[in-house]
Amino acid sequence: MNLSTDIWVWVGVVLTLCVYSFLYKDNPFYRFGEHLFVGVANAFTLSFMYHRIIVPIMWRPFAGAVRIAGEEGITPELFNPMAEANFLVIIPGLIGCMYFTRFIPGITWMVRIPIGMFMGYYTGRVVPAYFEGSIFPQMKGTIVTQASFDPAMGGGLMAGIFAVIILIGVIGTLTYFYFSKEHKGLIKVGANTGIVFVMVGFGASFGFTVMARVSLAIGRFVFLLRDWLGVIS
Repeated sequence: MNLSTDIWVWVGVVLTLCVYSFLYKDNPFYRFGEHLFVGVANAFTLSFMYHRIIVPIMWRPFAGAVRIAGEEGITPELFNPMAEANFLVIIPGLIGCMYFTRFIPGITWMVRIPIGMFMGYYTGRVVPAYFEGSIFPQMKGTIVTQASFDPAMGGGLMAGIFAVIILIGVIGTLTYFYFSKEHKGLIKVGANTGIVFVMVGFGASFGFTVMARVSLAIGRFVFLLRDWLGVIS
């Protein structure tokens, strides 16, 4: 055994053991580690936002525009959003400040303005990208063509079989979630097939999540045994 002399390794060990103490029961050590993590994460986020976004993107251009206006007077270039120094950057800053109206009685309704603008922008930006990155490739993946079975075109027998299975799974899953008609006859067969694929999908997703958590646990054990105790290399 070769105990580490690095103080930060010991800090990491103490916090790791504090968190793992929850495996026994909820206790003050776990709550300390949990609250410390949340506090540090929030502090880092606020610091990052201030030094990397608020100051360089909003404050410096606006302060530069004020300085130039004081020296040379107000010019149209100071209202150019692409200019390095401009007054327009204060507009998103004021919209962001509207979030704090949530705590001011009488004008709490104003918080809806930045929330609505953010949600509208986010939806308009993400939905097309989601269609391009997920929906359309999935639709393309369900199309079975001659290329799926032709080795000369990048396919093959197994690739073609998997393409057919994917097509059956997609149709069955969509049939299972089709509630406008009672599941009887052929629709019931398709719905039951869809249940199988849904369960396989959920099982694979859960298994992937478990493997990710196990990988994190292995990383912590390696840290304890190698970096702290030095019993493994």
